Amino acid sequence: MPDLFSHEPIAPLAEALRPKTLGEVVGQSHLLGEGKPLRLAFESGKPHSMIFWGPPGVGKTTLARLMATAFKSEFIALSAVFSGVKDIRAAMEQAEQNLALDKHTILFVDEIHRFNKAQQDALLPYVESGLVTFIGATTENPSFEVISALLSRAQVYVLNSLTEAELGQLLQRAREKALGDLQFDDLASDTIIGYADGDARRLLNLLEQCQTAAGAAGVRKIDAGFVENALTLNARRFDKGGDNFYDQISALHKSVRGSHPDAALYWLTRMLDGGADPRYLARRIVRMAWEDIGLADPRAMQIANEAALTYERLGSPEGELALGQAVIYMAVAPKSNAGYVAYGQARAFVKQDKSREVPVHLRNAPTKLMKELGYGHDYRYAHDEPNAYAAGETYLPDGMSEPGWYRPTPRGLEVKIGEKLALLRKWDKEAGKK
Repeated sequence: MPDLFSHEPIAPLAEALRPKTLGEVVGQSHLLGEGKPLRLAFESGKPHSMIFWGPPGVGKTTLARLMATAFKSEFIALSAVFSGVKDIRAAMEQAEQNLALDKHTILFVDEIHRFNKAQQDALLPYVESGLVTFIGATTENPSFEVISALLSRAQVYVLNSLTEAELGQLLQRAREKALGDLQFDDLASDTIIGYADGDARRLLNLLEQCQTAAGAAGVRKIDAGFVENALTLNARRFDKGGDNFYDQISALHKSVRGSHPDAALYWLTRMLDGGADPRYLARRIVRMAWEDIGLADPRAMQIANEAALTYERLGSPEGELALGQAVIYMAVAPKSNAGYVAYGQARAFVKQDKSREVPVHLRNAPTKLMKELGYGHDYRYAHDEPNAYAAGETYLPDGMSEPGWYRPTPRGLEVKIGEKLALLRKWDKEAGKK
C-alpha cells in the first residue's frame, strides 16, 4: 500500500509560475525597464535595504527572491503576521552563521506594517550594521506604518497593479506552460482578467480553479458562462482599513466636489461592491454636503440626512439607492465652502485670541443688580427697528474689528445671501458704523 504521506505537495499555479529571472517578471516597467530605478539596483552589484509598497499580487515577494539570487545572498523570509522579536533574533543568528561562511543575507519581512514599533526597532541594529540587507513588503503606506528610523534606511519602491494587457500576458504564459490543451474563448479570458483586478496571484488562482472545474466537468474549452458558474468570484479588491479604502473615499469626495455625478456614482458603487459599510458612507455623504455645498444649496444637507435615514429604515440593497441619489444631487448642486472656511477661521482666531468680555449692552439682565450695572442697557431689539435690523449696532466684543470670515460665493442661494449682507452693510454705513 503506498504511503500517502510520502509525496511532495503540489505547488499552486502561482508558485509554479513564479518568475525565476528578472526578464520573466510581468509588470512594473516603471521600475524594471531599462534605466529605471529597480533595474539599476539589480545591475549595481551592491544590494541596499528597500521597501516594496503595493497592492497584493504585484510581485513584491518575487522581486525580493530575485534580489537574493542576483546578489548570491542567503534568503531569510519572515511574515510579520506570525513572527515576533524572538523570530527576528533567530534570523539574525542565522545571518551571523551565513556571514561566517562568507555569505551575505537578505532578510525579507512580508507585511512589515504588521510589526509594532518594538519589533521594528529590533531590526534596526542589524540593518545599520550591514549584517543583513532588509527588504520589506507592505500594502499600507510606509509613511504611516514604518518607523522613521527604519524608513530612512530603506529606499521605497511603489509597485502598481498589473494592467489588463499585463494580465493577458500572464494568462497566455499560464496556458502555454501549465494548462495543457485547456482552451479559453476571448470573453472567458476577459472575464477572468477583469475579476483578477490587477492581481497576478489572483489571476493564476482563478485559472487553477478553472482547470480543476473543467477537469471535473470534462470540459476542454471554457467560455464566460462556465467561468461565472464554476468559480467563486469575489468582490473587487478593497481594504476596509487601509490606503485603498481611504483613497476611494477621497475619490468619492473629490468627484462630488468636482461636480461629476457619474464619477461620484462609480466610486460609491465601487466601495459598496467592495464591502464598505453603507452607514459609514452615509456619514461621509452628510459631511460632504456641509463641507462642499454649504449654504449654496441647503437642500443638499436635507437630502444627505434623508438618505442616511432611508438606509437605516430599508437597509441593503434598497437603502443604497438613496445614497446613490444623494451623491448625484450633491455632485450637480452649486458648491460653496464659504461656511466651512469661515468656521475654520473663527476657530483658529478664538484658539489664539484672548478671552474678550461680552459687551455690556449684549449681556443678559435677569436681576435688579445686573440692570443697575447696565447689563442689557441700550440694547436695540431688532424686531422694533426698521426692516427688523438695528443698523449700525455692533455684536462683537469691544475693540474687535469686523473679521469678515464669512464671504458668500456667487453661486446658488449664496448669491441671495451675499446681496442681503451687502444691503445690511450699506445700512450700517448709513447709520455711521465704521
